[in-house]
Amino acid sequence: MTESLSDSQNKTHTVIGWRERVSLPQLGIERITAKTDTGAFSSSIHAFDIEPSERDGESWVTFSVLPSRRNPDEIIRCEAKVSDRRRVKSSDGSSSERYFIRTKLVIGGTAFAIEMSLANRASMGYRMLLGRTAIRGHFIVDPAGSYLTSKPPRAL
Repeated sequence: MTESLSDSQNKTHTVIGWRERVSLPQLGIERITAKTDTGAFSSSIHAFDIEPSERDGESWVTFSVLPSRRNPDEIIRCEAKVSDRRRVKSSDGSSSERYFIRTKLVIGGTAFAIEMSLANRASMGYRMLLGRTAIRGHFIVDPAGSYLTSKPPRAL
């Protein structure tokens, strides 16, 4: 069951945990575990084999995503219009230029567009990071909670 809290403007916010199952239907990603990070400004997803292109004068990018750490054979090839390209500072202090895309995020019963960067998260524990710009106005984070809007992952 999902809890909700109200702020002073009577707007109800869904409570999410430090990690949640989400989907990115426009990218063909049915399920991926996202780590919630209120310290991160933007969201990011582990992407590799990134190939930029141009269509009708607009920048596009094709890339691969490994939605599960447990199944390295499940690779999803995605494509999206580039919303921006900018420098991002990583948690280790290094910075790199990344492609940003806009796509629909579905978490619990809520769906909305987010912007996220395509990043090399191979050494990270989670393939997707949900940053504070995606969370703001939609959710309240319970750092002790986990999978509050979805069923826990299936045991292998």
